[in-house]
Amino acid sequence: MNDRATLDHLHSRLSAQLSILYPDHDSPDHDIDALADRIIDLFWPDRDQMIKREHIADKHLWDESDIALITYGGTIRSDGEKPLHSLHRFLRTHIGQTIGMVHILPFFPYSSDDGFAVIDYLQVDEALGDWSDIETIAGDYRLMADLVINHGSSKSTWFQQFLSDQAPGKDYYYTADPAADLGQVVRPRSHPLLTPFRTAAGDRNVWSTFSADQLDFDFTNPDLLCEFVKIIADYIAHGVRIFRLDAIAFLWKKIGTPSINLDETHEVIRLLRTLMDHHAETLIIITETNIPNHENLTYFGNQNEAHVIYNFSLPPLLVHALLTGDALYLKRLTRSNPPALTGCTYLNFTASHDGIGLRPTEGVLPQGEVDQMLTAIQGFGGRLSMRRGPGGTEKPYEMNISYFEAMQGTLDGPDDHQIDRFMAAMAIMLSLEGIPAIYIHSLLATPNGYEEVNLTGQNRSINRRRLDYDDISDKLDNPGTVEATVFNRFLGLIEIRKKQSAFHPNAVQFTLALPEGLFGIWRQSQDRKQSIFAVTNVTNGEKILALADINLIAGDVWWDLISGQAVADIEGDFSLSPYQSVWITNVKPQLD
Repeated sequence: MNDRATLDHLHSRLSAQLSILYPDHDSPDHDIDALADRIIDLFWPDRDQMIKREHIADKHLWDESDIALITYGGTIRSDGEKPLHSLHRFLRTHIGQTIGMVHILPFFPYSSDDGFAVIDYLQVDEALGDWSDIETIAGDYRLMADLVINHGSSKSTWFQQFLSDQAPGKDYYYTADPAADLGQVVRPRSHPLLTPFRTAAGDRNVWSTFSADQLDFDFTNPDLLCEFVKIIADYIAHGVRIFRLDAIAFLWKKIGTPSINLDETHEVIRLLRTLMDHHAETLIIITETNIPNHENLTYFGNQNEAHVIYNFSLPPLLVHALLTGDALYLKRLTRSNPPALTGCTYLNFTASHDGIGLRPTEGVLPQGEVDQMLTAIQGFGGRLSMRRGPGGTEKPYEMNISYFEAMQGTLDGPDDHQIDRFMAAMAIMLSLEGIPAIYIHSLLATPNGYEEVNLTGQNRSINRRRLDYDDISDKLDNPGTVEATVFNRFLGLIEIRKKQSAFHPNAVQFTLALPEGLFGIWRQSQDRKQSIFAVTNVTNGEKILALADINLIAGDVWWDLISGQAVADIEGDFSLSPYQSVWITNVKPQLD
């Protein structure tokens, strides 16, 4: 691209953003314009990969066919084969193109936290494979990767440079005086905020939001920002197209503040969005911000920050609805979430490699309801992870359990509805405004992994099991297994969803006012030709859906997409079995 006007516009915009981040940098000794040039050179070593600004709006970001699978690179294992190769073989053999996006959790050399303490950002963990394996998967699937941008491993070259007081690493980590005003800092964990180290420059205390092995970076240093711009460019060259900004809310620190969601953090995201929007490839930013919902929504910015934000409130409120048979708080969530504006949407999920977060329930779910849910989850074999709150008190931070196991029963205990209850959760998730993301252990109905917890001592390991390729393949090939039942029902729902324009991530969504025990939304396609009324019975008893309550349009012919059943009387009643979902539409189902 040799468009001088676009390059000048980009340079001017980056300079303005950098001036906000580094106000002291704009001086004869520190040139903001030179820093902007440096970032452009790092991000576009080939200027042909830059597009004209007027073409940005033409990028096709997503549609109803986009579904993401979340997995570790080493989840699927086979003797004598690199795990990334086994993963690709599993995807091609069992999933094909039913799911078109794949999020491979950190696949770099690491020292702890199952990959989130990165030692080397520019290498693939040799125990998993190499860059050619990543590129091969990226050739078949739209690839999402983590940018673990808040912190790095204590075993990294950068941190060893920090310890020996050598450039560049000596200036890459955020340090603080333990006597400083740190009382307002928001903590996601219960360990000390600062970790002491003896360095060649003396004793220093390094900010460590997540663990003593995960040391927080200091983005007040523009050289560090440049390092991550270079890392992003390298990932793009290897086929990564979607970037999950891990723990981004904690990125910028200021003594005397909560050091979460600071304006500078948002400005860094805006700068990265500027770069990615101007790249010839269609690149997407997803912010991982496991915080109360009103704070999470700010990461859309003014359509200039995250393209996609996690719907973190969904997993716990969906669990609550199905444990209690009461969808009140789930309805409040879907009513309160604003429609995502053009170029933005939600990432809807039920489970991930982490636990089911409780912070998004703050101010939403009364404490008594939370306590009942925690008791039930512990009764199903789940664990609780804690964080340190104000005054040093500890409180539950997340529920650690396989999502399939979380659906064992209700507040009254286990029952015989586990599979149907689980599929109800998945049907609701698949129907909501946004892009669905499915954790591989949910797709495969994996039970709680107690051996993994005992091995690592970490509660989160309960939902991070490693699976043998041949064993899981045998189970999927046997229709009588729980794994095959869930897997086939899941893929069936996905295939239906992908054909419905009313399930476009930005199609209209309206929460229906239905009787107790029923949760429903109305989706309408962007061209207004298709409506879908997605309704689920969240109870363990039969429920009657009065079709008059959902206002089916007279003159249209209506079908339930899931059962294939025609709706003969739009003023009649529709009987819903325990945990049954219906997707009632006015567009005749497509037959394969």
